[in-house]
Amino acid sequence: QVQLVESGGGLVQTGGSLRLSCTATGRTFSNYAMGWFRQAPGKEREFVAAINWNGGGTYYAEFVKGRFTISRDNAKSTVYLQMNSLKPEDTAVYYCAGDSRAYYSAASSKFVYWGQGTQVTVSS
Repeated sequence: QVQLVESGGGLVQTGGSLRLSCTATGRTFSNYAMGWFRQAPGKEREFVAAINWNGGGTYYAEFVKGRFTISRDNAKSTVYLQMNSLKPEDTAVYYCAGDSRAYYSAASSKFVYWGQGTQVTVSS
């Protein structure tokens, strides 16, 4: 029903910036919350950020607050993750995901659509 295509990953030095993009195919993108997750080598996948269907609410993991910003453009069916002040510990595969509900809830959200993942590497 929905396919998520990511772009924007790459290699950046410590303190640099990257912007990840995730474009959805389909006609229901604007109805649902979206999120970003990441998985570092040898570690479990972890939540990074989420945004409500209309962009009115955003949510972040504590380790990225003040550095990362999630946004969306429903007219373009695209969600973004602006990453500033990158650190080596941010190195991971980043995944875009679509929620099953319009408003994100840590207790109730269930992400059912996933992108292929894009590698972000931060060098020291």
